[in-house]
Amino acid sequence: MTTRTRHKVALGPAAVTAAFLLLCALASCAFASAAASASAGTVAPLPPSDYAVRAACPPPVAGRAACLAQRLVPETAEARAHTHPLGVARALRRRSASPSAAEGVYDLTPEDLHLAYQLPLSTTASSTQTIALVDAYNDLSAEADLETYDHEFGLPECTAANNCFTKVNQDGQTGNPPFPESLESLESEEKLCGEGQQEACWQVQEAKGWSVEISLDIETAHAVCQNCHIALVEAESPSYEDLEAAEEAAVGLHATEISNSWAGPECTEEDGCVPDSPAFDHPGTVITAAAGDDGYLNWLEEPRTSAASFPASSPHVIAVGGTRLLLHAQTAAWKAEMVWNDGGEAEGGGKDGHGAGGGGCSVQFTAQPWQQSVADWSSVGCADKRAVADVSADADPYTGIAVYDSQSIGEEWGAVGGTSLASPLIASTFALAGGAHGVAYPARTLYENAADSPTSLHDVTVGSNGECLKPFDANTESTACTPAEEAKTSCHSTLICLAGPGYDGPSGVGTPDGIVAFQPPVGAPAGTGEPGSGGGKSPAPEGGGSGGSFGGSSSSGGSSGSGSTSSSPAPVITTPTPVTVRLSGLALTVNALIALNTSRPRLSELGFTFTINLATRVRASLAKLLDRRGHARWQPLTRSLTIAASDGRDSRHFSGHGVLRSGTYRLTLTPVGGTARSIVFKIG
Repeated sequence: MTTRTRHKVALGPAAVTAAFLLLCALASCAFASAAASASAGTVAPLPPSDYAVRAACPPPVAGRAACLAQRLVPETAEARAHTHPLGVARALRRRSASPSAAEGVYDLTPEDLHLAYQLPLSTTASSTQTIALVDAYNDLSAEADLETYDHEFGLPECTAANNCFTKVNQDGQTGNPPFPESLESLESEEKLCGEGQQEACWQVQEAKGWSVEISLDIETAHAVCQNCHIALVEAESPSYEDLEAAEEAAVGLHATEISNSWAGPECTEEDGCVPDSPAFDHPGTVITAAAGDDGYLNWLEEPRTSAASFPASSPHVIAVGGTRLLLHAQTAAWKAEMVWNDGGEAEGGGKDGHGAGGGGCSVQFTAQPWQQSVADWSSVGCADKRAVADVSADADPYTGIAVYDSQSIGEEWGAVGGTSLASPLIASTFALAGGAHGVAYPARTLYENAADSPTSLHDVTVGSNGECLKPFDANTESTACTPAEEAKTSCHSTLICLAGPGYDGPSGVGTPDGIVAFQPPVGAPAGTGEPGSGGGKSPAPEGGGSGGSFGGSSSSGGSSGSGSTSSSPAPVITTPTPVTVRLSGLALTVNALIALNTSRPRLSELGFTFTINLATRVRASLAKLLDRRGHARWQPLTRSLTIAASDGRDSRHFSGHGVLRSGTYRLTLTPVGGTARSIVFKIG
């Protein structure tokens, strides 16, 4: 599957710590006792040193990209037995010898992602969102693997039969897939490889690596947005030409969000690609691109390219950096995030460690006006050039996501990370928020919300994706560099490779904290990249041309900085501070707590209270935790209840004559335009 092996993972000083019971404050003593009972059998994760990391795809070469999936590989007997969870301490309810992905032994579950980033289960947009994943080669079992994944975690079915899943080639056709067209064609190429034909070996290896990437992409998208359509677009090869054709095919499918979990060096026409490719310039479509897994200016690559990754460096896309996500034990609630970086010098030369979130200043593209308008832009260190990234999300394989891929060499279930995880996660979060909402380049939405509502995102202020010149310690499985040392070596301590308050290169404006930051501020103008403009493409040209001043255009010679502008002054845009829907104080009523102490309380006795700051509709849903053959999942119990809530404190209850039997239940309230809140309680 891979020729690119990273060494063992290390969390270093920011390792996941022991438990913290957050939900007691939300659900009163009835829930507290249930949580305390669950924590009695808590199993802690094994140390990161029990694992290695392998890249799914070979490194990119000129004119071609590599997928960015990074697979966590167990190296010790205990890790291979999967008796311990990954990422967060859990109470494992094992009833059979078989490990269960739903228990968290293969890394984070869909529920973990929703709890960590406070994401609703589905989009409330008036029209169904379609998330397109652009990849290379043909994954023969993509739909079947997604079905297995959905069954494991109790997700809604997403198949071609129910019009949820679509797979097309780079021409947008459902037939004539790229290699391997069939199992027979794959076996034929494997036979040629066995006979010593290196070209056949290379193609088989790449195709199997991309199958891991495809599984990661479509399963992440469906895990995050469970009522979105999923479209897999498969390019003939990882060449820029083919991948960009696939990008256009995704647009042709009317995808509302497009994710690109692949990257290569910024290229020239001599490399077989167009530097400022129109394939990524589609106003009104959310297009995300992974920032890379080899650190600032790809310093971990061998041979080193010393450049930002493309297409993340394109000013038309939302570049997504990588973090290490730290969760509270038991609850999986967000605890902290830091820049993902586990690299250092190897003994005897070369690079060691397992990866780092990508980033850097583009050498070709000018930064969009909204990026240059951040308060700390002068400290970023890119002058007027495009800075990568715009936003970030979990990417460390040790805190990655459980993925099912039947084409893998070895185990079918595995833990997978990389900015390949972060890109579809962010694209799907936009889908939950209803897409671009008419904004031409939705990265602008993130920057404006970060400025107007800083608490709508998790601000990542710790870490660096810069180069570490000290040896990677094989005994402690960690690097000896501090973030300050990494940044001093790589970017002269500027924010392009060092995290800090506000915008910085490694983490952009931050990570999701609900979906508010992904919705345009109230009164924000739709249209195109230029504030106040009425149409057209992005104002950011290639090379030395300027697009960095509001309302300005460069002279033909182009210059860094502001360039020569027209005589018309830049329009002044005033955007009202957005009013965010916030639901809090969710708890069961006293009467409900009394009823739950009886043997079989009625559904109509399940009352709850909450506080909301704006009048809006709120959807209340109830689910029960089921354990079937060692697989735990939440099963919806009844139709959701829609509430026309007034601002302030409100009290409601379910209706119906049904009874609630012994077990663990979850009550979730999802306000329109706000973040879902849940409490868990136990009966019996």
